[in-house]
Amino acid sequence: RLNGICKRVIFMDAFNNFLILLDGNLSGSWWFPALLIGTGIFFTFYLGFPQFRFFGNGWRIVSGKYDKSESKGETTPFEALTTAMSGAVGTGNIGGVALAIWTGGPAAIFWMWITAIFGMTTKFVEVTLAHKYRTTLSDGSISGGPMYYIEQGLNMKWVAILFSLLMMITAIGSGNMPQINNIALVMNTEFAVPKLFTGLFLGALLWIIIIGGIQRIASVASKIIPIMGIIYFGGALIVLAENYQNIIPSFNAIFAQVFTGSAAVGGFLGASFAMSLKYGVARGLYSNEAGQGSSPIAHASSKTEKSVEQGMVSILEPFIDTIVVCSITALVILSSGVWTQKFDTTFSKTDMVILEGVYSDEKNVDGSYVYPDHINELTKYVQSMDSDVNEFSGSLSVQDGKLISNEMTVIHSRSIAEDIVISSADAELFSGILNVKNGKISEQVIIEGKSLVSSAELTAKAFSQGILGDFGGKLVAVALLLFAFSTAIAWCYYGDRSTAYIFGERGVIWYRNFYVLCFIAAAVIDTTVVWNIAYVVVALVSIPNLIALFVLRKEMREQVLNYVDEK
Repeated sequence: RLNGICKRVIFMDAFNNFLILLDGNLSGSWWFPALLIGTGIFFTFYLGFPQFRFFGNGWRIVSGKYDKSESKGETTPFEALTTAMSGAVGTGNIGGVALAIWTGGPAAIFWMWITAIFGMTTKFVEVTLAHKYRTTLSDGSISGGPMYYIEQGLNMKWVAILFSLLMMITAIGSGNMPQINNIALVMNTEFAVPKLFTGLFLGALLWIIIIGGIQRIASVASKIIPIMGIIYFGGALIVLAENYQNIIPSFNAIFAQVFTGSAAVGGFLGASFAMSLKYGVARGLYSNEAGQGSSPIAHASSKTEKSVEQGMVSILEPFIDTIVVCSITALVILSSGVWTQKFDTTFSKTDMVILEGVYSDEKNVDGSYVYPDHINELTKYVQSMDSDVNEFSGSLSVQDGKLISNEMTVIHSRSIAEDIVISSADAELFSGILNVKNGKISEQVIIEGKSLVSSAELTAKAFSQGILGDFGGKLVAVALLLFAFSTAIAWCYYGDRSTAYIFGERGVIWYRNFYVLCFIAAAVIDTTVVWNIAYVVVALVSIPNLIALFVLRKEMREQVLNYVDEK
């Protein structure tokens, strides 16, 4: 049995390393951020800054002021927007922002903003084209998205099929698994609800909603979005009011190190410029989905007669999602100071490594590090740069849950771990020998202690500081529940429209059932592995869509010019 457990641990580590390698050659390389942001920059100039010119028009159409005389579709522009928003506003706004700061420092937020500003144009283009090329299926439902403008606009059916297959995977790896994973984590932390119970209960509720198709999904989304916005913003404003003196310094932290990377501070070991750029762009894309080709599937169902007008509505999406919601989350985290603090937590084996030698992040009275060389070397190590740091291999002695050896350092969650306690699988204090290979413990033990925290847990800690206390963490749990669950609902629609494109309506029910099963399973899967899956599939599905947008650029420009001339 022990051998079986060890093999599973080794397999998960190997799989996670493979995902990291793949991500490093996709979103982690220079060309993907260049393609993503470059597409938005190109269309911003090519179409005459539509994200600013048509911003007001988007609000007008959402409010109901559009031509309804001959419009066809299944949702109003507002319902289409809230459905797309429910797909975009999820863990990326709560856990994703925290993850960006945890890995890339405050400067990562700047690159999230840049991604959103130019993403507003990208969204405008892809939604306009998706709405134009939408089709009516045999059962009378409306279906649209990048697969249709790739097939009809580019006459490349095989690329459209490839996109649809990738979107089916992305819906599960991005819109499904990270959502329930974060919900289960926060519900377990704040309310002691077992993760599996959370997965089973919400999985059943998810199935009931998605079986009703886009009309039921849109109806639910249009009600959830306003409620969760009120809950989340109310709590955030309380935290920001309490830390008002730190708001300006938080903005300074974001802008001061944009091109140099974020320096080490507190328990945070620093981040390079490349990491700030990578994670800012990656989290920006994951949050607002611009260029990903997902939300155009929801917007294609809108009753607006003019495709360009629905494109104008979609401009609001990255603005609300990233410029507003993500910024609020970032300011709460930065102004509260929790991103540099260590908290009691249960260590994830994926995020933990044991190093040779003793390292310290002890600070002087003035806040400087007592051992700056230690910090410099560890900073290089966590940034995957050449350093003198070596991973430990060998045996470690443990007595009553305490490590006896003084010749090693435990790193967890990219920080030096403290107050470490080791327990056996039955929660008894462990005594004995632990075998370590390349920094990883082979035995199945529970390790707890103090370290930095990331993802939704970090956001919950920020809301829990000061006057809100424990209620703040519970508020985040409820907001995350609504945010993430609505995201999982919308993304199932994206996946089933892609399934219908390839296999017809008969394949949709099978996809929905598989989608719910993955949703339940992800409630108990390691968080880091889930996020790494999301990074990879989001990059893969974006590439054919971004290329298609560029190829159809002249047609897009003609639509905009004709609309402007007509109006």
